[in-house]
Formats: sequence, C-alpha cells, structure tokens
Amino acid sequence: MTLFDVAKKNIQGNVKNYLIYLLSMIFSVMIYYIFVSLQYSQAIAEGLQSSEGLRAILSQASVILILFTAVFVWGSNAFFTRKRKKEVGLYALLGMRRQTIARMLFYENLIMSLVALILGVSLGTLLSKLFTMILLKLLDNPVRAGFEIHIGAIGQVTLVFAVLILITSMQGYRLIYKFKLVELFQAERKGEHAPRISRLAAGLSVILIALGYWTAFKPVSTTQGILVNFSIIFIGLGAGTYLLFRSLVIALLQLSSHHKKRYYRGINMIGTSHLLYRIRSNTVMLTTIALLSSLTLCAVSVGYSFFYTQKQSAEQEMPFSYTYAASENGLDATARQLILSDAKHSVIAEIDLSVIATDADLTRFAYHPGNYETNEVPVKLISASTYNQAASTLGYKERLQPAGRDVVLVRPLYTNLSADEVQGNRISVTTGNEQVSLEVTGVAEGRILPWGYPDLCIVMSDSLFSQLSKSLEASTYKAFKVRGQETTKETATALIKLSGDGSGMATFYQQYRQNVENAGINVFTLGFLGLVFLAATGSIIYFNQLTEAEASKGSYGILRKIGVSRKDIRRSVAEQVLFVFGLPLIVGLVHSIMMLKALAGINLISGLFAVPILLSGGAYLLIYLAYYAFTVKTYYRTVSAQQ
Repeated sequence: MTLFDVAKKNIQGNVKNYLIYLLSMIFSVMIYYIFVSLQYSQAIAEGLQSSEGLRAILSQASVILILFTAVFVWGSNAFFTRKRKKEVGLYALLGMRRQTIARMLFYENLIMSLVALILGVSLGTLLSKLFTMILLKLLDNPVRAGFEIHIGAIGQVTLVFAVLILITSMQGYRLIYKFKLVELFQAERKGEHAPRISRLAAGLSVILIALGYWTAFKPVSTTQGILVNFSIIFIGLGAGTYLLFRSLVIALLQLSSHHKKRYYRGINMIGTSHLLYRIRSNTVMLTTIALLSSLTLCAVSVGYSFFYTQKQSAEQEMPFSYTYAASENGLDATARQLILSDAKHSVIAEIDLSVIATDADLTRFAYHPGNYETNEVPVKLISASTYNQAASTLGYKERLQPAGRDVVLVRPLYTNLSADEVQGNRISVTTGNEQVSLEVTGVAEGRILPWGYPDLCIVMSDSLFSQLSKSLEASTYKAFKVRGQETTKETATALIKLSGDGSGMATFYQQYRQNVENAGINVFTLGFLGLVFLAATGSIIYFNQLTEAEASKGSYGILRKIGVSRKDIRRSVAEQVLFVFGLPLIVGLVHSIMMLKALAGINLISGLFAVPILLSGGAYLLIYLAYYAFTVKTYYRTVSAQQ
C-alpha cells in the first residue's frame, strides 16, 4: 500500500472529521467560480452599454474575494489541523518520519482539494444561471440566460486554489516541524489565566468610540475636512472596538459576577467563567468580525441606497430629456426633427436656455471645488426669467427674483451647502477690464442644466445678465422634455450619433442607463461580497466555538457527574454562544449606522437609508440566527458526548 493509498483510507475512515473542512472548501470554490463566471457571461455583456466597466468592477471585487477566501480557507484549515494534532503525534510515536507524515498530509489535502474543486465548479455552474438572472434583473434587462461553462473561469479558479493548496500544505508542514511530540498530545491543554482589567483601556475604548460617533454627526463641506473626519471615524471605531473587546467587555463580565443572585443561579457561574477566561484570546476575532460586519452592512446599504434612488439621481443630473448646444451647422433642425418624430415619446415642453459660461473668483466664497485655482473656477450664469421658465417646465415650485448684483446659487450636486453658509459670500466675475462682484443671497434646490463638474450655476436678475452678456458671450441650449424618457433608447442613440463625439448632446436616457447599470452592478457586487463575508464570519465563529467545545468537554463531563441536568447545560451553552454571536453583530450594526450617517452628511448617499439598513441588517440577523442555532446544537452535542 502506497502513502497515497493511506491518505485515501484516512479520508474514507474519518469522513465525519474531514466533512467540515471539505464543505468549507467546496463553498469557497463555488462562490469564487460563480463570481468569476459573471465576467465571461455573454448574456450580461449584451445587456450593458459598457461591458468593460462590468469586467473592471468584477475584477477588482474578485481580488477582495480571493483575499477573503484565502483567509477563510486558512482559518478552516487551522481548525482542521488543530483537531488532528493528537493523530499526528500518534504517527510520530509509532516511528513515522516527519517527512513521511508531511507527504501524507499533503496527499490528503490534495485529494480533498480536487474533490472540492470538482464539486464546487459543478455547483457553481448550476447556480451561475440564477445569479446571472438576478444581475440582469437588477440591470433592468430581459431575464434570459442559459447554462454556460466558461473555460476561462475554470482555469482562473483552478489557479487560485492551486496556490491555496500549497499555502495550506505549508500550514501542515509547520504543524509537524514546529511542535514537539509532547506538545502535539497536549495541544488542547493550554493554561488559562484570569484576565487583568485595565480601567484606562476600558475608559479609552468608550472615549474613542464616542469620538467616532460624534464626528459622524459633525457637518463638513471641504475635501480636507471630509478626509480628516473619516480618518477620525475609522481610527476611533477601529481602536475603540479592539479595546472594547480587550478590556471593557472583560470589565463588564467581572462586574456581572458581583451580582451574586444571578451569578450563582443554575450554572451561570460556569458560563460566565468560560467567557471571562477566553474572551481576551478571542479579541482579534471579535474585533475583526465586528468591523467587517459594519463595513459590509455599510457597503450593502450604500449600494442599495444608490439602486433605490437611481431614477431620482438621473433626474437631478439630467433635468431635461434632451439638452444640446445650439449651432449654425444644421444640427438643431435635424436633432429637433428626430425628437419630434418619436411618436412613442411625445414632447411635453421645448424651451431655449441662454447661458454664460465663464471663470469666476471664489476667494471669498465658502465652497472651493478641487482641481481648480480659487480665482479661476468655471461657472455658468443664467437669468432669473430663464431659470423660472425652466423651473415651471420641470414642475419646480421655487421661483427666484434676485435684484441688483444679488445672485442665488443653485446647489451643486453632491454637496450640502446651506443658505446660511453662503449668504453674504461674494463671487467675482471679470468682464473686459471690469471686475463685477456678486453677492450670494441664497441657495436654490432645483437644477435646470446637465451636471458637469464643478457644477456651479448662478442665477441673477435679467438686467444684470443682459449687462454681462455684452462683454461675455452667451450660448443657447435647446432643451426638450418628453413622456416616458426612461425608454428613449433609439432616439437618444441617434442623437448621440448625430452629434459626433456626443460632447454637445446630453440625454436623460444615457444618464439613466448609466445609473441603472452602475447601481445594479454595485448592489449585486456588494451584496454578493456581503453574503460571502457573512458566511465566512459565521463560519469563523462556528469553528472557534467548536474548538472551545472540544476543550470544554472535560468541564461539562464533571458537571454531569455531579448532577447538573442536560437542560441547564444546554441553556448555558446557548447563552455563551449567543454572547459570542450577538456582541460583534450589535457593535457592527451600530457602527454601520454611524458610518452611513457620516456618508449622508456629505451627500454621498441619500439620507433615506432606513430601508437599506433594515433590509441588510434583517438579512444579517436571519443568517446569523441560522448559524447560531447550528452552532448551539453542535456545541451541545460535542460537550455531551461520552457523558
């Protein structure tokens, strides 16, 4: 019998012990294959304006998925090899050389990896159609997809997991060559010491987290301020969460032990002691899961928020169905004829917008867009009558009546400038040899021009606009509003083709489709990664609790011998596992709400994130409950064995 045959016999004879690790690898292969196969899907590529954009996003996300998969497989393998330390020690005791043991473990790992690769790719091929259909639905495309086998995806998955096999095999070699024989037999008998409390660290954790939360509510409008605020939030929450699990949780557990009535009820003393003695060794795990959960919940909520408000965003970025600059080369007549000939999308309104595009000095203005010198910032000037006519056409209630050299700023998109911040600020415009100083008296909400950075539009009185247009050239934009503008693909495409490079033509449909695709791809990618991260974090806690269950078998065996009922043991197990599952989830959920508040404060997302956070938080809770119930059952079965 060869060493390879021995490895096969080992797997066949210990299916129960190998099953958890094998299932972890199959899940990892399946998830990664599904994700990679989407990059090769012909059905998705045909439904996108730019399939290269999808491939770029999926490629970037796949790098994150590779790293997380590697950590997940490494953690699973670490749990698996720890359970086998006694077995390895027995092989060494029987005289098997370490090199031979290492080769045998490599063969076992190779066999399981090949099985995982075959089953994972097979399951991934079956499920890839479902995920393709989900993505097509999010992209608002016809849901038609067949089964596809992508050789490129299989090759990419095989390459990634071949590297992981080598990494996990090195982990097995480390097990054999690092530990002495006696250490392998006493792997689960590590001494446990009562953790010492640092009141300074416990208090500092509260201060850091409170600082992060306070900063999330702090208003900010400059790029530098945004960077400073988010640096404080990330550092405060990261360091504060670590110290929370490292010191504050321990302090609270010790404080709870002083509540004698509850501490000595049933076997609460045993459960509290287990948590108290082992919480510090799990600090890194709990911190990682809490922070990862918060980032995942935040990312999924942001993605869903964009998806939820995609049409509203398109209407803000492109107020009219079609907008193009008037020219003298016959484009106007041809474009107008194309728009009017579209019988399916009748014209609601047609107006001309007279606009002066010039540079302004914003030295004495509250908002300074990046990438521009403060004294040479592009702005657009429009008259009050033009603005009011466009506002009426678009259904805005707001009407502006500036007088003299008073002007009103149309709020730039993706900013939170308030009237109080800009009132009394001055903007200077050069006309010939004269410097005209304009005083900002308010902020208007309704936008009438297509979005373009830095998106500064100034509304002034008709007389002042007429005066400035004598020395500054004014341009005329043709604007049309049509019915059913979300479905004007043919007309929008024809107009873009007519304008050549498309620089002089802005259509609502193009912006709307771009928003739909970006939002659909983002919510799918973030949701997909969130699901993987959730499954992985749940599995990490599961493996951790199984390790502790193995180490606690002796303690619970003694409890059974002195008459403690199985019901009390089950309740104690359920409370311990609930603490380990629930604490990082609650911390992560609260952190994510604060980060979403900070993002809403800089107008990166809509302030209406209650629905996204409820949906993503609810999904997290349901899946964690499933993990929790399964972990409690397995933990109890482990500690109840041989009792």
